[in-house]
Amino acid sequence: MSVVAFERKQDSGEWSEKELNTLVAALGAAMAPGTGREWETGMTEKGDVQFYLLGPQPEQACELCVSRIDGRYILEDGSGRLLFEHRNLELVALHAKAAVPSTSWLMVRAITLWCAVRSSIHEKVESLLVEGEELFVQFVPQLAAFA
Repeated sequence: MSVVAFERKQDSGEWSEKELNTLVAALGAAMAPGTGREWETGMTEKGDVQFYLLGPQPEQACELCVSRIDGRYILEDGSGRLLFEHRNLELVALHAKAAVPSTSWLMVRAITLWCAVRSSIHEKVESLLVEGEELFVQFVPQLAAFA
């Protein structure tokens, strides 16, 4: 069997205004001012365009990536796992919107802080109870001697 490699038709190398508007509109809630998220565009090593949803600074880790390859739009998460692909960008944008965590970054930090404070208080109370029990065990025999 012979394999014939066909030359790929190159895209223009840039996102159209309509494509960018579609992606930004779908991810608008995810990029609200309080979230710290931003978007950026780039290219693959083969010249295919990519759209990145970046997390808050200072890391600005990639949370989602949409690539356009041969007229198909490919949605991947920040780890490079394929989430969805289709020729219809509106459909891909809906999947991108659903893939973004809805809990804000600030809310996650607040929940983490609350859990840390609660755990710390729980440990302090537990250590006081243990120390109180040890003191009680030491003094009960002496109190029994006076009875």
